[in-house]
Amino acid sequence: MAPILDIKNLYKSYGATEILKDINVAIEPGDFLVLVGPSGCGKSTLLNCIAGLEPITGGAVHINGKNMTDVSPKDRDIAMVFQSYALYPTMSVAKNITFGMKVRGVDAATQAAKLAEVAAQLQIEPLLNRRPGQLSGGQRQRVAMGRALVRDPALFLFDEPLSNLDAKLRVEMRTEIKKLHHNLGASMVYVTHDQIEAMTLATKIVVMKGGVIQQIGTPAEIYNTPANLFVADFMGSPAMNLIPASVRRDGAFHRIEIQRDSAEPLVLADQRPLNLPDNVIMGLRPEDIAEAGFRAGAEVQEANCLIDMVEPAGADTYVVSQLGGKQVTARLHAETSARAGQAMNLAFDLAKVSYFAPETGERLN
Repeated sequence: MAPILDIKNLYKSYGATEILKDINVAIEPGDFLVLVGPSGCGKSTLLNCIAGLEPITGGAVHINGKNMTDVSPKDRDIAMVFQSYALYPTMSVAKNITFGMKVRGVDAATQAAKLAEVAAQLQIEPLLNRRPGQLSGGQRQRVAMGRALVRDPALFLFDEPLSNLDAKLRVEMRTEIKKLHHNLGASMVYVTHDQIEAMTLATKIVVMKGGVIQQIGTPAEIYNTPANLFVADFMGSPAMNLIPASVRRDGAFHRIEIQRDSAEPLVLADQRPLNLPDNVIMGLRPEDIAEAGFRAGAEVQEANCLIDMVEPAGADTYVVSQLGGKQVTARLHAETSARAGQAMNLAFDLAKVSYFAPETGERLN
């Protein structure tokens, strides 16, 4: 199957300043691609390059097998949903949704049929005669999505569409967009700085930093096997624990030694066939450090740790300990007996550990 979107060796500069550097990414029809990264990483610029709103400096953008590099936005078979909604304030909701079809000369009967179909899909039938000023943020977002849906494009582009909504509404609209993707089987590219949004929506994630792609993968790949320290730290809430450690070979396995301020070093034995240098950064997600007795498996090892802080969070309780000069967070069950200032046995799941090179930040296993 040919990719619906294929970006090859794309560069974007403003004068001498390179914004995007050698971007290569392709998605299949029906994929939901999320571009994620901190502010200023180039993700919105990349979306604008796909849309044709920004000219590219080098490389090519193919949509549906056609080179779109010199094609104007209106001829790219795309529909875009912006953060600002970009609705016409003097037009009714119905006219906002059908305006693009009217401009393209679509007949009135087709316009009416499309409008009815999309309004039912987004549950906005009661709003069709209102104006944007009479709508809530979530309702405006639905109208903006409706206007994109009636185009039935090859590619939907979303530029931080939920960032103006409050937290509860964001979650609802996220579910709505996921349902839409599932029901339509549409191809979507979505920009966000919210890594939870990225993990929830995507079939494929592109993590960006400084105009460079750091990793491309499924949500599970990005979360479980981050390519470098940046991805490990950026994706996940709370973030992955990144602990400096020294490594000693001991027969078939590695002894992982982590310094502690007021106690003997914490020593864990990793029995996987790895080739590690003398110093590493050990990465372990909070959920992979449990209370002793709550995690079974050949790779699980227990150690006594002093608890500095206990943070109840509803279904979970987070406890913080100091290891390797870093605050390390463990995710325990809500009824834990952990108390700040007291020691307790924690279970470390070494099957889930990622190792990174301290100098380069690259993944080692």
